[in-house]
Amino acid sequence: MTLDKCVSRTIFKVITLRPCWLSLNSMAKRIGVFCGSSLGALPCYAQAATALAQDLAAQGIGIVYGGGKVGLMGVLADAALAAGAEVIGVIPLSLERKELAHTGLSDLRVVASMHERKALMAELSDAFIALPGGYGTFEEFCEVLTWTQLGLHRKPCGILNVEGYYDHLLKLFDRAVADEFVKPVHRGIVLADSDHAALVKNLLEYKLPFVDKWNGRSEI
Repeated sequence: MTLDKCVSRTIFKVITLRPCWLSLNSMAKRIGVFCGSSLGALPCYAQAATALAQDLAAQGIGIVYGGGKVGLMGVLADAALAAGAEVIGVIPLSLERKELAHTGLSDLRVVASMHERKALMAELSDAFIALPGGYGTFEEFCEVLTWTQLGLHRKPCGILNVEGYYDHLLKLFDRAVADEFVKPVHRGIVLADSDHAALVKNLLEYKLPFVDKWNGRSEI
């Protein structure tokens, strides 16, 4: 079986494995967290990762993340493990071979490619949070956000906006609405807060709208 077929099969499972739901309160929960493999310039980024991990652990919520031991990824995992949370890491073989994988996790899954990593993280998670990070964090978050918009899954997506790190990205989303590339109802599926506890609470209570992206052939 080729790698493309393996990835396609994983994505098919993401689309079909879980039924649609409105909120997460009644479900066993794991939250997928996207964040940087660097610590960033400000100490508050690592502090936010630690606080988020501790909050999720206190609520019995597991974490799914990229499986690394460095940067904010390592801070997040270490804090969650120390607080007794389940932590599932998903890392491509190419990065695992560079000894970047966290070997102390509850569950470390080594996959063949970045595409398979993202698909498996999406499958294992019931909601998503982006901490500060770089291009990979932006891309991973926007992909699962798009899947929610398209109805491929119904999973809330949140941004922990530490020290205004994501202010400009949120303004870009607003510009996309103003210029009619994103519907206002779809802008609303991006939850953002500077406080980790408020963001988690909003994710758990949020009711996703049942709205199709496509209204007519003119939009396709």
